[in-house]
Amino acid sequence: MFLRKGNVFLRAVEPSDAHQIYMWENDMLVWKVSDTIAPYSMFQIEQFILNGGDIFANKQLRIMIDLKEGEVVRSIGSVDIYDFDPLHKRAGVGIFIEDAFRNKGFANIALELTEDYVFNTLDLHQIYCLISAENHQSKKLFEGRNYLHTGTRKDWLKNINSYTDQLQYQLINPFNQK
Repeated sequence: MFLRKGNVFLRAVEPSDAHQIYMWENDMLVWKVSDTIAPYSMFQIEQFILNGGDIFANKQLRIMIDLKEGEVVRSIGSVDIYDFDPLHKRAGVGIFIEDAFRNKGFANIALELTEDYVFNTLDLHQIYCLISAENHQSKKLFEGRNYLHTGTRKDWLKNINSYTDQLQYQLINPFNQK
């Protein structure tokens, strides 16, 4: 475990996480917010885990969110740091929490720990996220952590019979502001 607040931990992905990630990635209810349109094979997930640990080489990193309750530790979600740009010192961030653990503050804690990591360890200048205008939970999460709404892509995401706007939020490194 490399980052911790209370009973929430962020850690590197392990090969033993493959089945859990496989289940999350192939949940069609999640596809709408992850821009996924096809299932992933277990082989693809295993290869991603085996080759995904170097953010500088891959320009992305997945981090597991663990919750410790008594002696039991279980993975309740993940954070994706993507579109990593070391030259301009920025990256995108996405967060997933299992349905049973949503609306309990765990996403907020995981995002706080992620911000600490990207700003203080990776020395990024900013992080951003892209959110469907219909995803009220994510908008509330990021706005609650002081991300600024900096843009709207009109009719950007296709639904079954319509289009939805995509919102961009940014957080400039609060540790380096003068």
